[in-house]
Amino acid sequence: MKWDTLDEEPCSLSRTVAVVGDRWTLLILRDCFLRVRRFEAFQSSLQITRHLLSERLKKLVRFGILRRVPYSEAPKRYEYILTQKGLDLYPIIMAMVHWGDTHMGDERGRPLLHEHKICGKQFDPVMVCSECGEVLHAKQVHVHAGPGRPKMIA
Repeated sequence: MKWDTLDEEPCSLSRTVAVVGDRWTLLILRDCFLRVRRFEAFQSSLQITRHLLSERLKKLVRFGILRRVPYSEAPKRYEYILTQKGLDLYPIIMAMVHWGDTHMGDERGRPLLHEHKICGKQFDPVMVCSECGEVLHAKQVHVHAGPGRPKMIA
């Protein structure tokens, strides 16, 4: 596999990694979910170069994860808003946050706590089966070839 053609691979993970698989993009997405919207705010939060930030934002817009919305005409300035496609990345980001809280924490505890607005309780994200509602664990899942898998040539 070549890094610059991952989005063409017949593998959902490869296609996803092609879009969000570098550290700066993931941190930009983290900030988006923390309600950061403006270029200067991303730059201040991340301490990333303007060029690198600009490239990552353009890529996220090109793939339909963010949309640019003007908030100032003179000078022309934009906010970056998560699209539905971008909002659908929330479980991925939360899974990574939970993994980091569980395996990379220190004695100070979690840096951020997440509260469910509906019930008012702090929570840990969990993945459940869409059919039965049971919590999913890697050893309890079997994978089968799907219709998008290419035919293997013998």
